[in-house]
Amino acid sequence: MQQINATKAACVALGISGFTVRKVLGRGLGAVDFRVLQAATTGQEEAIAQLGQGPRLIPKRMLTFVVPDGLVEKLVQTIIAINKTGNHGDGKIFVQDVGDAVRIRTGERGLAALDEK
Repeated sequence: MQQINATKAACVALGISGFTVRKVLGRGLGAVDFRVLQAATTGQEEAIAQLGQGPRLIPKRMLTFVVPDGLVEKLVQTIIAINKTGNHGDGKIFVQDVGDAVRIRTGERGLAALDEK
């Protein structure tokens, strides 16, 4: 879950240095994180507040990449290698087609707009 810096470094090592990272709130299908339960049993107010009534949204990070088709599988495998723990909360990767990309500064389109210049 806290592998953002390792993920960024691995992506840069792949030659993918252009991406967006956002702080988001979300919830998967899994149960509440056991660490939150442990903290709540020791009286930590923040953990108790997270448990409250009903499902809670958990702070997460969302990374967005737009890469050429030839880099997609390598990027996916790299993200998995860095972030897979085998526990709930490892995250999900969504792969979508992008119809086009346009670099506003130059008007370049398609793959040319994705090249870093």
